[in-house]
Amino acid sequence: MAPAEDDISIEEKRVYAGTAGRTDAYVATESGVVRVALSADKVGAFDMVARDPARDAAVLVRDDAPDLVGIATADGLRVAPVDDDPEFEPVTTDSIGSKPLVAVGVHDDAFLVAGSDGEIDRLEVGDEGTDPTGTSIGTVPDPRAVDGPLVAAADGVHRVSVNGGAGGDADRELVSVGLDDVRDVAGSGMPLAAAAAGVYWLGNGWMTALEGDATAVAADGDGHAMAVVDGDLFVHGDEDAEWDAGTWRDSGLPVDERPVALGYGPGLSVTVTDAGTLCVDAGDGWRHQVVGVRGVAGVALAVVE
Repeated sequence: MAPAEDDISIEEKRVYAGTAGRTDAYVATESGVVRVALSADKVGAFDMVARDPARDAAVLVRDDAPDLVGIATADGLRVAPVDDDPEFEPVTTDSIGSKPLVAVGVHDDAFLVAGSDGEIDRLEVGDEGTDPTGTSIGTVPDPRAVDGPLVAAADGVHRVSVNGGAGGDADRELVSVGLDDVRDVAGSGMPLAAAAAGVYWLGNGWMTALEGDATAVAADGDGHAMAVVDGDLFVHGDEDAEWDAGTWRDSGLPVDERPVALGYGPGLSVTVTDAGTLCVDAGDGWRHQVVGVRGVAGVALAVVE
């Protein structure tokens, strides 16, 4: 893959990351996973780090071990540590196997994966030498996305309910919490849902934030959020305590392309378009870089340094 215009070496990445911090964006596409190095709004090197067609990506943050990037593939979940040379390995259990996945998220120190058969499973990836464990927590019709405790499906939003215990010892089940034809969810901070009729936030029931055909939504848990409605990108800032339409603004991207994947990192907003352009905003407006991939399905951000 051709380098970015301001391509830099690993050594140089470490130099600028020392002042601005380095975040890697993992872009899931029909051709594989592309990793893009970011420092503030500076776009560095990018390369293909997995050749398996990927439907989604998520990052599991761990306290006592390297963070993990998980990708949803036709052969199940594959994970790799967040480092300069990630190698993705399959994660399988006796109960789950390597069934096709359509989405992956993270909740309560484990991956949540959605199978093409509608089953939602919790996968705990142990430390080196420890076998992974998997548990089914329910099924939904036509799952589309997973984020935090929320699952987007054809019949609405489902939430993971945790009953007693902690970690792998807790009992979990899926509870339907409303809406219909939901395409995406954001489970950090204020619960948000992107549905065929618009973007919704969870107050006294689901309340309309934006009307229109909503296809994607993301939030950072601190009041920032992005949503794609009728092909346009809308942004909600942390200064807005409310979530109705008046608190969202149309944030025109620097390219005339449809945004399809949204994500947040420390101080960063990232949008990837259907034409394979990655746009990043660190507070001073959008900068962009063509990364040359099609069939973009998701993006996940991982802190490296």
